[in-house]
Amino acid sequence: MSALALAARDSSTMVRRQLKRLLRYPAMTVQLVVTPVIILFLFVYVFGGTLGDGLGGGRDEYVNYVVPGILLMAAATAATGTAVMVATDMTEGIIARFRTMRISRASVLTGHVVGSVIQQLIGLAVVVGVALAIGFRPNATPLEWLAATGLLTLFIVAITWLAVALGMKSPTPEAASNAPMPLVFLPFLGSGFVPTDSMPTVLRWFAEYQPFTPIMETVRGLLLGTPIGDSAAIATAWCAGIGVVSYLWAKHTFNKA
Repeated sequence: MSALALAARDSSTMVRRQLKRLLRYPAMTVQLVVTPVIILFLFVYVFGGTLGDGLGGGRDEYVNYVVPGILLMAAATAATGTAVMVATDMTEGIIARFRTMRISRASVLTGHVVGSVIQQLIGLAVVVGVALAIGFRPNATPLEWLAATGLLTLFIVAITWLAVALGMKSPTPEAASNAPMPLVFLPFLGSGFVPTDSMPTVLRWFAEYQPFTPIMETVRGLLLGTPIGDSAAIATAWCAGIGVVSYLWAKHTFNKA
């Protein structure tokens, strides 16, 4: 069996390990779904009327506007769980045990990433289902849905590799739970909940140039037909850059551990 085939076999084993872990501790998955759903309800039913009036369409208009930001927030929230699981493996000795076994070193990290991506895609599907139930009305074609799903998947892969790197650098699982938290707030400091042109100058500059804004604008444009401009290219570049840098950081940290 070739080295590539062995790595694929070991990676599939590690992915099964992660999926069984998620099934054994469903509270984490439930929390990762419930949190963005609660925020969705809060902004649509408490603030949606007023904020929607600013968009010119009331609550019905606002639910369409806010969903892309909620989706990215859900992915950022899930990154916290990934960082905690990686930190737990690093501090409880299982990684040392894996190093003594004849398995691909890359498979350990791959298992965490693939398992987390599957969990997050399921979570996002639930959030979209809830959004549809409360009035989210996208007009996307099947091809546009596919493109939006592809971009969200690319974003999830990138942010998961970042969470893996942060988890390995954290001394304890408790510290790892705090490391990705700033990511959760980036949709608020972008175009996730209000248009950036309504913000003060300094905050608007940050909102327009931080990585989450072009991703949200692209998803919004694909699903709702709003102008995308160059946001798609910028969003793809951000996702690829974050993913590559985080992967190299995680690999370097793992090899040094």
